[in-house]
Amino acid sequence: MKKLFILFLILFILIGCEEKPSEPTEPTVPNGLIPLIPTSDCAVPTLEDGWVCIWADEFEGEELDMTKWNYEDGGYGGGNQEIQYYTRNNTTFEDGKLVITAKNEYMMGKNYTSSRINTRFKWSDRYVRIQVSAKMPSGRGTWPAIWMLPLMNTYGNWPHSGEIDIMEYAGYDLNRIHSTIHTRKFNHNLGTQIGYTRVYPNVETEFKVYEMIWAPGHIITYVDGDKLGEFLYVPGLNRDVPYHHAHPFDQEFYLLINLAIGGTFGGVQGVDASAFPTRMEVDYVRVYRQDYAVTDVTNPTTPSNIQLAQLANTLFWNRSTDDRGVEKYAIYLDGVFHRYANLNQVTLTGLQSNQSYQVEIQAIDFVGRVSSKSQAFTFTFT
Repeated sequence: MKKLFILFLILFILIGCEEKPSEPTEPTVPNGLIPLIPTSDCAVPTLEDGWVCIWADEFEGEELDMTKWNYEDGGYGGGNQEIQYYTRNNTTFEDGKLVITAKNEYMMGKNYTSSRINTRFKWSDRYVRIQVSAKMPSGRGTWPAIWMLPLMNTYGNWPHSGEIDIMEYAGYDLNRIHSTIHTRKFNHNLGTQIGYTRVYPNVETEFKVYEMIWAPGHIITYVDGDKLGEFLYVPGLNRDVPYHHAHPFDQEFYLLINLAIGGTFGGVQGVDASAFPTRMEVDYVRVYRQDYAVTDVTNPTTPSNIQLAQLANTLFWNRSTDDRGVEKYAIYLDGVFHRYANLNQVTLTGLQSNQSYQVEIQAIDFVGRVSSKSQAFTFTFT
């Protein structure tokens, strides 16, 4: 009996020691990111190549979702001599679409009314992918736009902190879509703005997807998947200014949608009063972010070819590459970390005059993987 008891005890111990299947765990990455979870109110939660929907409005309700948007009411003219008065009364919802109607009616000293909405302090981000399905209004004098402004004017008031025009349309020029950026160095007040334009069929009668993909130093806009514009920061062509004078798009921006009337762009050929009322319709707005925790698997390449810029105490270099992009660069002086740079240019400050330093640069991707340090560059602070 005693032997039988010992046998059962040994068998129990062996069964208890048998290896159990381990529970699934989240993928791990250097900085502990976990995979993104799509927002529940996005009709298309993911796109191929690792894009996850993080914010969306499908406009399925009967009024504007004030947890996501703000109305801008007023008749200040947008700084562009526009002739409409913006009022929330001109925003309605029909068949799952947001409708902005411009009307030929007098309000507060203006002869036209319309609407403008934004996401300021309710949604803002950087380095994202935005898709907006919209149908343009008709009529000479209309000026609809889907665009972005900085949440905080980190580099100063407009245009110093930038503006991204994902799309604009002037009703006098049928079917021609524009995409433009405005910065301190490149803006329409100086006649130096950087923009692209192309004709697409039936923009007033069909919904088109207006899209932007935004990465560090690089913005691309599309219409129905066709590339409209590409804005790339090239430090070698901007040696005379800090990078943010040319490309301040390393800060958070928010989204705006509006239908302006007249102004310096929409009103170039006047306004056809008989064309009103006219409507801009928006089917959805969707914002996607790269799921770096899943898709970023390689280290960035080592920065190279450090050079002096024309601007005092400023260096630039060939930007590093990475399977999902480089978020920032670590700058080392004499082997000691000094500061980060968001793009591949840096202006050094606060150093001792006439002293030489050994500068090394290291690229860092969006999950915290790092490159090797660059070859040392001898720099004398002036």
